[in-house]
Amino acid sequence: MKKEWNVVEVLSHSRHDWLNKIQLLKGNLSLNKIDRVKEIIEEIVHESQNESHLTNLKMQKFAELLMTYNWEQHHFRLEYEIVGDLKDCSEYDDSLHNWCIEFFSVLDHSIDCNNDNNLSISIETFNDELRFFFDFSGIITDREVVRNWFKKQRSEESFFQILDYQVQTDEMLVVLRLQSS
Repeated sequence: MKKEWNVVEVLSHSRHDWLNKIQLLKGNLSLNKIDRVKEIIEEIVHESQNESHLTNLKMQKFAELLMTYNWEQHHFRLEYEIVGDLKDCSEYDDSLHNWCIEFFSVLDHSIDCNNDNNLSISIETFNDELRFFFDFSGIITDREVVRNWFKKQRSEESFFQILDYQVQTDEMLVVLRLQSS
């Protein structure tokens, strides 16, 4: 079930994340690792820019899902990147949000919980086309469940087209193109 975050919880998680970043900076400064401090600052800037780009796509539910996903206990870590022109994608918000919740749940229950699992989402917006690349690295223990879920998704009428999906033991790639309404 989806957690409803209140303002205090959001601020608490955000403060915790920022304190972790500040501790990383302080630790590396105390060790005089200036190059690593510069890398961490660049990572923070990149992450902040991605959050800004994500919110500028005007998909509030989808953005909330991605921005808060790592705050809860899951068997994989989520990261995302937005590439291309920013545009209003609000018409896709509910459908994409619901699809991702289901996909994340299937993935969460089909992977080795003792492994370092990561899902990277790249969102590309070019020339009135919106594409999503879901790139998973980790250990998938039940590939058939994942494959069957994608077969079901391909057979149903939907707001998107699955251009490609490949499910291996240690990686998965999924490419979606959103259909204009």
